[in-house]
Amino acid sequence: MSESDDAIARASSRTEQRLVYIPLAAAFVAALIVSIVMVVVALRQAEPAAVARPVASASPTPAPTPTPSPTGPCADQATEPFEPTRITIPGVVRNARTLALPRDGNNVPGVPPVSGPGKQQIAWDRPPGIKPGSPQGNVLLNTHTWPDGSALGNKFLAELDEGDMIIVRGKDAEACYKVDERIEVREADGYPPYYDREGPPQLAMLVCSGKRLGPGEWTHRTIWFASPVES
Repeated sequence: MSESDDAIARASSRTEQRLVYIPLAAAFVAALIVSIVMVVVALRQAEPAAVARPVASASPTPAPTPTPSPTGPCADQATEPFEPTRITIPGVVRNARTLALPRDGNNVPGVPPVSGPGKQQIAWDRPPGIKPGSPQGNVLLNTHTWPDGSALGNKFLAELDEGDMIIVRGKDAEACYKVDERIEVREADGYPPYYDREGPPQLAMLVCSGKRLGPGEWTHRTIWFASPVES
């Protein structure tokens, strides 16, 4: 073999060796890449999943509920005794004039006039009688009953019942009472509790009832007792 042939043989051998090394290197690189990828995947799987935490939000401060102002009858009642001038009983009478009358010579509370507008008026037993809004005693009231049924007392007999409201008004003052008792007594027997000055505060409304015996004379008296209504 000549020297040139020997050189060619050695070069060919080196080339073959390089061709063998290239696939091996490529395989090594590929294996390395696969290993790195597997390590990365494993590390990601080992990491704990991020937990979504709720974001605290400020609770809205509730707006204060406004306190409604009292309105209507009985919403702002008198805190001191006063002289009555009008009385309203819803569904029965509205703003009936109330007269402050003295007692007669026998110490009996006065009554409204017996003619004209008197039959639609109410008498109040003025001081030393009890005033509406007083802390104790009966506020004494009375009105007429007429034989023809046209007076205020007739209307009360027909329509004023337990549970009804009586609204008493004066100058810049008001007091409300609720009827809690209605009784009828014989005129001849009288009824001392009507005149009570020491008991709990009440209205005591009196009208003639029963059988009419003559002008101003009836066999019975009907009395309504009414207690104060709280505001």
